[in-house]
Amino acid sequence: MTMQEVNQEASGNKTAKNPTKLIAILLVVVIVVLIGVIVYPKTKGAMDKKKADKEDVYHAVFLSNGQVYFGEMHNLKGDDVKLSQVYYLQLNQQESAQVQPAEGDTQSQEDESTQPEFSLVKLGQELHGPEDAMVINGEHVLFYEVLKSDSNVVKAIKENKEKEEEEKEEEEK
Repeated sequence: MTMQEVNQEASGNKTAKNPTKLIAILLVVVIVVLIGVIVYPKTKGAMDKKKADKEDVYHAVFLSNGQVYFGEMHNLKGDDVKLSQVYYLQLNQQESAQVQPAEGDTQSQEDESTQPEFSLVKLGQELHGPEDAMVINGEHVLFYEVLKSDSNVVKAIKENKEKEEEEKEEEEK
């Protein structure tokens, strides 16, 4: 056998094996694509849910002047901090009820002192009508905390948000 015949025989065997390899490779590619088509919507849904959960993270921002604001923080790495969906606590002024001892009553009666009541106020309802966002000089932020999704403040914010959405839907009708 000459060298040319050996090369022809070897190349003939390669062409015989190539269709089998090609079919196997195509089969693997088709299977991978099918798995991707099946898995992608589930993965995308999970990623969208995680993104939505991240968007609903609320913070408590404590400032050097003693004020505390609640909302969604943005631009944490810059000099300024942007806060949206801003809320703050407002003390509800109530007169404390004091009970005076009756004449001749020797037992001392304790003053009924009430706990201070706070309400959560959304920024934008003030007289000067600011937008619902703040840019805070980062030098005045003492610290901030991430609020748990089941905290009373977050629950109140979510309730207020749902209420606003319902009011918008009613106005559109």
